[in-house]
Amino acid sequence: MLSSFARALLPLSFLTAAAMPASAADRTIVVLDASGSMWGQIDGQPKQMIAREALKTVLQGLPTGRELGLMAYGHRDKASCEDFETLVPPAAGSAGAVTAAADRLTFLGRTPLSAAVRKAAEELNYVQDKATVVLITDGPDSCKADPCALGRELERAGADLTVHVVGFGLTAEQGRQVACLAESTGGRYVQARNAGQLEEALRQTLIAAPEPAASQPAPSAEAQPTPASEPAPEQPEFNFMPTVVMAEGGQPLTDAGPSYEIHAANSDGSKGERLAIEFNPYKGHLKPGDYIVHASLGEAAVEQKLKVEAGMTYQPAYVLNAGTLIVRPRTSAGGEVNGAASIVIDYPGAPFPATYYGEAKAVLPAGEQKVTVKIGGGETSETVQLAAGQTVEKDIVVAVGQMRVNALYKAGGEKIGVSGLAVTVFKAGGSGDEAGYGYGSESSYELPPGDYRVVARLDRAEAEVLASVKTSESSDVTVILDAGTLSISAPDANEIEIFAAAKDAQGNRKSFGKAYGDSELTTLPAGDYVISAGYAETDRKSEAAATVKAGERTEVSVTRQQPG
Repeated sequence: MLSSFARALLPLSFLTAAAMPASAADRTIVVLDASGSMWGQIDGQPKQMIAREALKTVLQGLPTGRELGLMAYGHRDKASCEDFETLVPPAAGSAGAVTAAADRLTFLGRTPLSAAVRKAAEELNYVQDKATVVLITDGPDSCKADPCALGRELERAGADLTVHVVGFGLTAEQGRQVACLAESTGGRYVQARNAGQLEEALRQTLIAAPEPAASQPAPSAEAQPTPASEPAPEQPEFNFMPTVVMAEGGQPLTDAGPSYEIHAANSDGSKGERLAIEFNPYKGHLKPGDYIVHASLGEAAVEQKLKVEAGMTYQPAYVLNAGTLIVRPRTSAGGEVNGAASIVIDYPGAPFPATYYGEAKAVLPAGEQKVTVKIGGGETSETVQLAAGQTVEKDIVVAVGQMRVNALYKAGGEKIGVSGLAVTVFKAGGSGDEAGYGYGSESSYELPPGDYRVVARLDRAEAEVLASVKTSESSDVTVILDAGTLSISAPDANEIEIFAAAKDAQGNRKSFGKAYGDSELTTLPAGDYVISAGYAETDRKSEAAATVKAGERTEVSVTRQQPG
């Protein structure tokens, strides 16, 4: 028998019972992954660009009257597990708004996919109404949530909720972690490895309409009894039981890692329509015919042709010719594994390098592996030889130190706590390239040893200091802005411009910027200023003087001068 997990995948047209495409509900929310990993590339293009183009293409065929909305996660905050937001509420005729909102997204954060799906279901009133959520993700949940438990919870509480999951570039193991969300709610998990497959996955989950089952004619009253025929030979319950080995002569893998993509073979022997994705350990029943089976684990894969004949059983072993590489990134020998490190592996035959985060365990084609580990602004590259069936464990040290940056309005004052504080770290001397950036006090940077120029800016105030970083050491850097805040009120004004009170040799005052409206609150270097207010119906301007003191707030009101 076919498991419920397998039924949640693609339509298995090669099975005895033909499956019908799932119906998309009238009200649907697409949950789009906007995490930083979407910058990874497939066929030379960032995944986020492929996803946006696929969504735009597919939504051109959205049925009239379908109420569609868009939610995204990971688009506003690099580290937050609460970063998910409805960008377009479900509405008819919203396809253009959905694609426009997707085009404006910034991809930078984590993957709180479970929380986002839950929120989308709630916004669709899933407890009472029929609802569909389509999740597009390039990774598993990174916020310690359990998608499988969520799927069971939504199924118990929902009136008629379906969650489809489109896994974009996921490994087999990653697919297992999210496929259960679809399985629990009667939806499908569809794996997509490139732009074409992503478009097809979105058509199946967003556009596909139910097809009526073929009706059988009722027997006629005059029908004559059919002579008894010889009983058909008994068919085996399973006729396809594949296994995967890492190397020739190796033991079959018994865990849930490997996956099998089953394709129909075209008349010329080439690979045709993909019929199903199955996960190890797998036993199934294939109809007689010609197939091509793509077996994969991690970054390693192998394809073989398979001819199935009636009454026969097949137990092919797929040899990956691969090994396992375990990389532990550290900032010092014997130090803790750095969970924020990125590990880029350029493996033999790679269409593009694979990227992992934190400690990585990767199954790779045998041969020379080019490994680059990045921690903050530091980077180390090594070459590792990996033989088929071999497991290599490698500690890679990236020599960096930590710099923590705070900013004060004045010496001895309190830390600046507003979010608008921007900190940029540049390499000192030479090219002066940017080495890091962040926001707010207590921002932290992992940098290679050396000298740096640290610039802090808040509104119109800016200051910088020089600082040094040593390997495996932490240093605290404090930037003194020598600034205060200025609150300006100018009734009836439509613009406000701030000038230094002192004039230069040509008699001009330096402008510190212009604001529009009748009020402004800003941060300025300590000093004397002239505030100029302009009005819509006249060229006449009004002025007022103000003195800003470091660490203090100054308030000034500009009184409109009357003509005459």
